[in-house]
Amino acid sequence: MTIVRVGAHVAGDNPIETAKALGIQQIQIFLGDPQSWKSAVFSGEMTAQELGDAAKSADIDVYVHARYVINVATTNNKVRIPSRKLLQTDVNAAAAIGAKGVIVHGGHVTADDDPAIGYENWNKALTQLDMAVPVFIENTAGGKHSMARRLESIKYLWDAVGDLGPGFCLDTCHAHAGGIDMGDLADSILGITGRIDLIHCNDSRDAFDSGADRHANLGQGSIEIDNIINCIKTAKAPVILETPSEGVINDLALLRQALAK
Repeated sequence: MTIVRVGAHVAGDNPIETAKALGIQQIQIFLGDPQSWKSAVFSGEMTAQELGDAAKSADIDVYVHARYVINVATTNNKVRIPSRKLLQTDVNAAAAIGAKGVIVHGGHVTADDDPAIGYENWNKALTQLDMAVPVFIENTAGGKHSMARRLESIKYLWDAVGDLGPGFCLDTCHAHAGGIDMGDLADSILGITGRIDLIHCNDSRDAFDSGADRHANLGQGSIEIDNIINCIKTAKAPVILETPSEGVINDLALLRQALAK
């Protein structure tokens, strides 16, 4: 039996009650519109203290996904500087509710940029960041100039930031769509980063190396389910489902059965 905590991304209006209804031990939430630059907000009418206390009382771990608009790698000052500030905002808010970590996408540069500048910008961002809770950098699915799509780019990124202490969030859909061999996915990532702190467990609606970030329920996409299960068993990291909500109950059942073997 592989013993890991399994949970799901849930809406922010009543996340603890949703977790209880699903029978899960951990959740992932946004603290604000993922496409917005506005300050963090908390669940419903709850204060940060109340949300944190409710999660602790229910023995539910909370992870926070940073806003999608964040791109600390870019050479565009009008995006990079606000991105650093918003990442700090999300980290501070996550700390206020006692979250286990903040997940942030690896970002990208443009075709005209030297990718080395993007990795250097990541280094500067983490050097300046007050990491009040752990920050996990997530691999991404698309883009020819992404900082964390392919194994070689993840290696360059980790060479730049590994000593600064970030964690790594491995998304199975992103890896498949990003062109990483799924057969030994966890081993490949561990060989580069030395750690996998969280798994975003998702099937992929699109083909291998498509570059498309479109999640599917487990067994309903183009990733062999055995490769997903093997990844989880190898990584031995907590799991968050980000699959379509209508199939999450079935996805949880599938994972529980597979990991019990």
